[in-house]
Amino acid sequence: MIQRLRYPLLLVALLTLLAAVWAGLQRIGWVLPPAGGLAAAHGPLMISGFLGTLIGLERAVALAALGRRWAYVAPALAALGAITSLLGLPIGPWLLTAGSLALIALFIEIIRRQPASFTYTMGFGALLWAAGNLLWLAGWPLFQVVWWWAGYLVLTIAGERLEMARLTRFPRWAMGLFFVLIGLYVGGLFLLTFTAQTQPGTWIVGLAFLLLALWLLRFDLARKTVQRAGLTRFIALNLLIGYGWLAVSGALMLIFGQQAAGPRYDAMLHTLFLGFVFGMIFGHAPVIFPAVLERDIRYGAHFYDHVILLHASLALRVSGITRDTPNPPGGEIGHDENGEPNGILRNAAQLLKGVPKTAAFTQEERLQAVEQLLKRYASAGLTAVGDRAITAADVTLYEKLKTQGRLPIRVEL
Repeated sequence: MIQRLRYPLLLVALLTLLAAVWAGLQRIGWVLPPAGGLAAAHGPLMISGFLGTLIGLERAVALAALGRRWAYVAPALAALGAITSLLGLPIGPWLLTAGSLALIALFIEIIRRQPASFTYTMGFGALLWAAGNLLWLAGWPLFQVVWWWAGYLVLTIAGERLEMARLTRFPRWAMGLFFVLIGLYVGGLFLLTFTAQTQPGTWIVGLAFLLLALWLLRFDLARKTVQRAGLTRFIALNLLIGYGWLAVSGALMLIFGQQAAGPRYDAMLHTLFLGFVFGMIFGHAPVIFPAVLERDIRYGAHFYDHVILLHASLALRVSGITRDTPNPPGGEIGHDENGEPNGILRNAAQLLKGVPKTAAFTQEERLQAVEQLLKRYASAGLTAVGDRAITAADVTLYEKLKTQGRLPIRVEL
């Protein structure tokens, strides 16, 4: 009977996710029906409400199967905290904090049964979540508390990857370096929270994120499994892309330092929580959901649809591309029916942050490029092609090639 709790708890987690996404869209200016003070609760709902319930449920299902039915207390408290927070009741943050403390008790039992580097890592992540919640209740500013919550998610994910790393062999020094990076991160947390050295503390946290991302990229099993096919490759790609976003978040913290609000703060947070954390969720969902629901999920190529949308939209957001961003010369930003960027950039990749800006091609370089492309078509046996996405300048280009006798095949415009 107790095992059936997984279904309502998972439902609460998903409803909280929807509410948190709704609040997030309101925060970035989407015109949506008002929902009280939901927008201000976006971060706590997403981290403690949705992810607190989901991660706690994943662990509770495993322990309950071993006879520890009390393990459901942790996700149940987090779910109650999410519901009461959605209703605007003041008890919500207290229940979320109680859920995080119950998760520590859950991990104590896990570590007792299986003392290993990965269980200690995930258990320490739960401790950081509880510490962040206590600081939140004590009135610490959210822009400082959020990095404690980030530690909960980063260490939970890193611990899970350490568990998989047992299937590979890596040097002993690598394990030592991993724990040094955790120590570096915690040191940065204390500096930015409890001392006046908030700027150095932020830099240290960012450095820890960057180095941890590089560690995961170097030693994670995904480097090998990405060469396989099907679901295995899908999971590995999500992991590797997520590590890239973790590195970007750390780099932004090193560049910008402490931020309390604004686009820089937004970029630092969402490269971590959307790019890294949700990248991991998308990668692990085909494994976690069947385990929790005891139902098979059939893999298909459509699994990549939401992954592409996530990372494309995040790249646009970090780059500051909005509905009001003008098209670059010769390029176009795709928009949906509501006028919002849809993630499609046509000859406009230079708008993305981190994409190197190149000098404009000369006319002769463009002529040579088109000529070479048409020669490749000809070598493949084609005798004619059609170009339906052209500008007036492109027409002039084709006319020059024709005049100079440099069209190896027919081109219909």
